[in-house]
Amino acid sequence: MRLRFAKFAVSPLLSAAFLAGCTTTGGGPSGGIFTARAPATPYIAALQGGIVGRTGVDISTSDRQRALEAEYQALEATAVGQPVAWSGRNAKGEVVAAAPYQVGSQNCRQYSHTLSAGGPDVKARGVACRNADGTWSPLT
Repeated sequence: MRLRFAKFAVSPLLSAAFLAGCTTTGGGPSGGIFTARAPATPYIAALQGGIVGRTGVDISTSDRQRALEAEYQALEATAVGQPVAWSGRNAKGEVVAAAPYQVGSQNCRQYSHTLSAGGPDVKARGVACRNADGTWSPLT
């Protein structure tokens, strides 16, 4: 089966790869092309506020969304030690994930999140494990 777009034939595999890149929300750390923000996608919601939520730093909902997107990107797709930077209206941060390791049948990663929101920088550390459905759950 081939899909046709403006006189170009595109294979289903190529179409899936193209569309997979379109799932990020605009303004997020990966620079997605869409501007609408889902209030709680399953992947972001599964982070349960991430480690940014445990810092005690009060940031806006949109800044918190950007921070959680950066945490997810660092856990899911970023090389060991490579920072994922994000910035919002009144806050910015950087997430760095360590090497993945196994806990039972789950892949887990330690990660840190440095947050700047008008005061001294706050650095939080945490661990999250990847679930079978692709979401990441923090270990408390």
